[in-house]
Amino acid sequence: MSIDSAARAADTAAPILPVLSERWSPRAFDPEAVLPEGRLAGALEAARWSPSAANTQPWRFIIGRRGTKAFDKIFTNLAEGNRKWAGSVSALVVNVAELRRDDGTELRWAEYDLGQAVANFSVQAHHEGLHVHQMGGFDAEAIRTAFDLPDRFCAVSVTAVGTIGDPAALPEPYRERESAPRTRRPLSDVVSTGDWEI
Repeated sequence: MSIDSAARAADTAAPILPVLSERWSPRAFDPEAVLPEGRLAGALEAARWSPSAANTQPWRFIIGRRGTKAFDKIFTNLAEGNRKWAGSVSALVVNVAELRRDDGTELRWAEYDLGQAVANFSVQAHHEGLHVHQMGGFDAEAIRTAFDLPDRFCAVSVTAVGTIGDPAALPEPYRERESAPRTRRPLSDVVSTGDWEI
């Protein structure tokens, strides 16, 4: 039995787009679901059209679909806690920032720009009926070695992509977290309108 995303919509302090309020990061994915090519292409296209400093577009994506060698390379290098649930996702995506150009010019905002691209990817994927879960728990140097990334590139995060599955298939404590209430700090804790008050 999967969880209804609309039922998990955020309780927002101001109205926001449903594609944002209903977006959440599950760990229960359908292990039989095959990721439709068009939906993945749409999410990647949304990432491609993200803003970036001086239009440098310093993002790269390594796609590993479940059942491929690329998926296995990524999965093997996830942190143990992530490996407990991420094997059932349809695809794993390594989000890579280009930190320097070929000539050594530093791209100061590369990781920020990559973050915007991944956010666009996530929102478009949700719009397409998919779910994503961002992960920082992985071995970046092992990913570098596995995919022969040049030194000027850095694996920043990994995104799990797929169709929502049955939370009962998750081991604890992940099963309980899947249906736990969604919370965020109030706006008053994160917004300042003058001197640093937060």
